[in-house]
Amino acid sequence: MSKKNTPTQNSLIKLYMEYVLEHNHAPKSIYTFSKSNGFEEADFYKFFANFDTLESKLFCLFFTNTKEALESSKDYPTYDSRNQLLSFYFTFFENLTANRSYVVYALNESSNKLENLKKLKRLRSKFLDYIDELDIEVLQIKNKQLEQLKDSVIQETYWIQLMLTLKFWLDDTSTSFEKTDIFIEKSINASFDLINISPLRSVVDLGKFLIKEKISMN
Repeated sequence: MSKKNTPTQNSLIKLYMEYVLEHNHAPKSIYTFSKSNGFEEADFYKFFANFDTLESKLFCLFFTNTKEALESSKDYPTYDSRNQLLSFYFTFFENLTANRSYVVYALNESSNKLENLKKLKRLRSKFLDYIDELDIEVLQIKNKQLEQLKDSVIQETYWIQLMLTLKFWLDDTSTSFEKTDIFIEKSINASFDLINISPLRSVVDLGKFLIKEKISMN
């Protein structure tokens, strides 16, 4: 009897990506995938319930590897939130580019776009937490419910921005995807300029002044 391999989470992901890229489709079953790679089917279930959860985890790893790379830099913690997010984008899309063939396949596998987006569900959760950690400065609202709504709107806005950037990158045919780099810089800067609290503070201060003056005159 041949000796069975003992797979790890990373080796399963690597084997799965290789299979998909070589055959242009997912393995027919976990049984055949396990057998062809010399390990027990039960070993697969120690890490993943099915191929869908493996794919979802894979996109999470792109995020995790990006964040770990950034946090290993001595300069990253000194950046403001705008430059931290820019650094995240550039590093994240470098990771995607290193695995572009698989990412393109995975996000275009089904004709149903919603099915493809399901693979990004766990990535979405991690990215929203990351946006919250950045503590992007916006105008403070002294109402608990409105404050929570504001935070949710900011998170969703940046998630949509990430999805738009991903779509741009998928369609980008420029050398070294240089147009995506330009898009990242311009879109991130535009988003921060739109929520810049300085102009809003000026409007609020003006409003307070006018209200105070009106009261004084009365």
